[in-house]
Amino acid sequence: WSVEMPFSKTNSSGTGYLNGGIGWYRGYFPLPEEVKGKCFRLVFDGVYKNAAVWVNSFYQGIRPFGYTEFSYDITHCVIPGVNEISVKVTHTDIADSRWFTGSGLYRKVSLIIEEPVHPKEHGIVFQTENISAESAVLNVRQQIVNTTDADKEVLVRTQIGNVQLEGSARIPAHGEGEVILSGVMEHPRLWSTEQPDLYTMRTEYTVDGVTTLADEQVVGIRKLTYDKDRGFFLNDVPMKMKGVCLHHDGGSLGAAMTKEVWKRRLEELKIMGCNAIRGSHNPHMPELMELCDEMGFLFLDEAFDEWEGCKNKWAVGHNVYPPRHQGYFLDFPAWHEEDLRTLVRRDRNHPSVVMWSIGNEIDYPNDPYCHPMFTTMTGNNDAGKPAAERMYNPAKPNMERIVTLAKELVRIVKEEDASRPVTVASAFPELSSYLGFVDDVDVIGYNYKEQYYEADHKRFPDRPLLGTENGHRPEAWKVVEDLDYVCGQFLWTGIDYLGEAHGWPIHGSGAGYLTTAGFRKKNFYDRMQLWTGLAEKQEVTDQPAETLKVKVWNEGGAAGPGYLHQILIDVLDADGGLTQADVPIRVQVMGDGELVSLDNGNLADLTPFSEPVRCSFEGHLAAYVRRIGDGKITVRVASEKPEPAMAEEVYL
Repeated sequence: WSVEMPFSKTNSSGTGYLNGGIGWYRGYFPLPEEVKGKCFRLVFDGVYKNAAVWVNSFYQGIRPFGYTEFSYDITHCVIPGVNEISVKVTHTDIADSRWFTGSGLYRKVSLIIEEPVHPKEHGIVFQTENISAESAVLNVRQQIVNTTDADKEVLVRTQIGNVQLEGSARIPAHGEGEVILSGVMEHPRLWSTEQPDLYTMRTEYTVDGVTTLADEQVVGIRKLTYDKDRGFFLNDVPMKMKGVCLHHDGGSLGAAMTKEVWKRRLEELKIMGCNAIRGSHNPHMPELMELCDEMGFLFLDEAFDEWEGCKNKWAVGHNVYPPRHQGYFLDFPAWHEEDLRTLVRRDRNHPSVVMWSIGNEIDYPNDPYCHPMFTTMTGNNDAGKPAAERMYNPAKPNMERIVTLAKELVRIVKEEDASRPVTVASAFPELSSYLGFVDDVDVIGYNYKEQYYEADHKRFPDRPLLGTENGHRPEAWKVVEDLDYVCGQFLWTGIDYLGEAHGWPIHGSGAGYLTTAGFRKKNFYDRMQLWTGLAEKQEVTDQPAETLKVKVWNEGGAAGPGYLHQILIDVLDADGGLTQADVPIRVQVMGDGELVSLDNGNLADLTPFSEPVRCSFEGHLAAYVRRIGDGKITVRVASEKPEPAMAEEVYL
């Protein structure tokens, strides 16, 4: 709900001058009599934050972390007929992040109905080995739950392409068991960034002579190699990660993103030459990983931005004192293990996920950790820090503590998935790496520290390096090209985002190659030339506006209720060229749809996102229209000024 509220200078600049608060949700779902005896699980993909859940007035629990998936077995709560879900969301600490978080149920909620004998949640694990163009060994671990009063013999059949795997096990009453399936696929279609081939993995259980579909998901077969001297290989082909970092918001949509909006954004990044995404700095919506699977992006899956230490949260402008110190650190001691295991279990079957990151810039100097090895420590964004804040202070936490925490987090990840490497995005390796902070990770990740690559490769000769966060300078990319053992870079950022604002009225970060509305910026073409070799420009004139060009972005699929149509509006001059003239444009939706928001990408425009009128910015405006039902929708786009109005209609 935060993005639907007005901007206010009294709110935190870090989270985009938008408010939080307390929200209550109530939803209802009917259950027919015939589903009696089945099992029911309620799954939340992410709620920001402190989500307390009741089902038919039975309290289920609370989940503090706003980005993690969580679920409840509600079998004992449900009844035939109408059932009620109540959720209380508490987000009153609005300076709890350095970027916009959103508030409330911003990701989907699912009701899962299963047989009494069913797979454990995220308990079907797909892994491969001995991969080549000729064959691949497929391994599927099936963790099975039996909720009945009797032991059950379970026959398991899993189909992957033309390979059928079969096994059985006796699962104890009210207990769990495991079946390990293995087989060989001849001439597999290997998943790659250029050709992201996927397979459907379909699992059936036969219990007491009855066969039911237990699970169906999409998997891919690919070979990952991280060589200490030669860097990253995909399917034995050397590859540099041409990556961008992404936050989870969608500009005017806030945190309530949809798969179709991400798809349009990723299509643009693909054109720019990007082949990798870093999920900064928290678990992202599962649909983003699905798109990376489908479109051929490598994904760096990151868990946390904050551990035990309370990072500075700039609340009245970037690097402006005094900071505030709310955030996840309050919940980390009690919840980090469950949150981290949940992330890895949820995402470990995605072929796009090629690496885990246990944290971002945990070793940022004096924020809050410090060490007597450095009397003065300056970080990447310390221009506004008072001198006293850069000095060693024995009253602050000693940075040696994060070495112990890093070791524990790596252990947790490896227990859940040993098939991928673990990294950490280090901000101050000139200190932390000498204390042992990167000793347990498989790939050494540095943020904006290209100058240490060569020396630190000699210090850590058994592991490759990665630019987990980098600036836009071409020189930073040349280092990656020149040094084989550097796997790639992740630019900050691929797309502008809300929050981390430098001061009113700016309410977001303009570090991206695309605006928050998903339109290309001038630097997009510079990066495109650097990464692809194509030179392509889009000229913007300063001529008066004459016409509007309105088109509907269409991914080619069916658009059912809830689908978010993206209406792209260009302002053209008399010659048909894009003009930077700012034109107020009204969008009216008629029929079976509703206007959700307008976004022009202008981070200084404080017009509420839900208003039906907004000025174009650098020739662009995006309108998001949600489909309510299956009927026809008419969208009328008209300029408010100059008169007579320029107007166009599109039909959905």
